Order: sequence, then structure tokens, then C-alpha cells
Amino acid sequence: MARRKSLTLTEVELEFMQIIWEKGEVTTDRLQEALRKQDRHLADGSIRKVLSILAAKGYVQRRPEGKGFVYWASAAQGRTKTGLVEDIVRRAFGGSAALMVAALIDGRAVSRKELKAIRRLLDEREKGGRP
Repeated sequence: MARRKSLTLTEVELEFMQIIWEKGEVTTDRLQEALRKQDRHLADGSIRKVLSILAAKGYVQRRPEGKGFVYWASAAQGRTKTGLVEDIVRRAFGGSAALMVAALIDGRAVSRKELKAIRRLLDEREKGGRP
């Protein structure tokens, strides 16, 4: 059975998007340089393939410049990350945000500082405000 194409980001695609969001616009050379700084060594062809996939999924746009292209994010960072979390909640936790939060807290040490921040966010949300 053929694998279903996902509209959400893979780990590598998200890595690319983090760089694109940070830099604003990138060329394949600039992206390759940023990846090397993170100790990631990908061939130019691999980088172009991932950028092509991101464009097909609607996460980036491009324009010709010189012999190549300049890429920029067409998807907002906050909205994209929210979509990733919603996808995980739906697929891994049957749509239950409470189960996801429980798994997150149970699965790793959560500092008192993080717990306070979580409580503050919940309190704000209950009062009708958005965190």
C-alpha cells in the first residue's frame, strides 16, 4: 500500500522551516550554510528536493534570482506549529488535549517554573483571555 502524503511537516521539513522563519528569505546556499552550523550536512540536490516538497505543501514560495531561487515562508510560524500540535492531538491522543498534556508531564521532568507557567496559561484561558 502506498504511503499517504502528509500535509504536515516532517522532522527535516520543520528543521528547514525554522531556518526560513529565522532568516526571512534563503537561497539553497544560505540554507545549506545554516544547516552546516547545526552540524547537518545535506547535498544541494537534497536541499532543493525538500524545498520543492515544502512549496508543494504550501509552506514556502519562491522567486527566481540569478541561477537559482529565493525561498520565503508562506505559512506563519505560530499557525504552523499550532497545526502540528493539533495533528498530534488528533492522531496520537484521539483528539484529547488533556491526554496529551498528561503524557507530556508524565513523560519528562517538568520544572516548578514550567508548571507555574502552565498554571498561569490555564488561569488566563479560564478567565477568557488568550495566553
